[in-house]
This record gives sequence, structure tokens and C-alpha cells, in this order.
Amino acid sequence: VQLQASGGGLVQAGGSLRLSCAASGRTFSSYAMGWFRQAPGKEREFVTNIAWSGGRTYYTDSVKGRFTISRETAKNTVYLQMNSLKPEDTAVYYCAAGGFFELRTMKVDYWGQGTQVTVSS
Repeated sequence: VQLQASGGGLVQAGGSLRLSCAASGRTFSSYAMGWFRQAPGKEREFVTNIAWSGGRTYYTDSVKGRFTISRETAKNTVYLQMNSLKPEDTAVYYCAAGGFFELRTMKVDYWGQGTQVTVSS
């Protein structure tokens, strides 16, 4: 599985962005998908993930109620809708594929390249 993330950019606090992660490979639908982020000088952290069926999702506390993950299996794409963005959301965002529970423990089978999200105050 190869993953290509896009959609990052510069936005003012309170604004919105939608990230996309396009996957190639016939086994995309077999994997849970997740988003991670890494702020300058900090370790990469888990943000959210979605089961291969799309029926289960999980969010880290800091983004609950603001971010929404979804997937469109027919397009081999997973999305991250980010609303009410805060300066502390500034980071490089990475998509990843793996097991649903494993992703939450940073055990990733495949990483995509990152996309920069910058939120100005």
C-alpha cells in the first residue's frame, strides 16, 4: 500500500481544512487508516483512526468534536475534516495504514508522506 497525503495549508485560527490520503494497492480496504501529526520539536502523535469498514472511529481527546475522519473505499481515499482549528494544531500531518487497535499504539504498517498544516493566531 502506498499513501499520498494532500490538502495541508495555512489557515487562520477557527478555520477549516480537509486533508486527503489517497492509497494505491489492492488491499487498501483491508486496513484501518489513521492520521498522525508531528509538531516542531515534538514526537509524532496519534490523532484519529477509522476501521476498514468505516464503522468505528477513535479520536485523541484534543481533537474530539473538531476533527472528523472518513473513508471512501471506492476511491481508496481517507479524509480528515478539521474544523475550529487552533494554533496548537500546527504540525505535519501523516496518514497511515495498519490494524485498528495497533494504529493507536503507533504500530503502523504503512506511512504516507506528510502534509503541512499551519494555523495562525
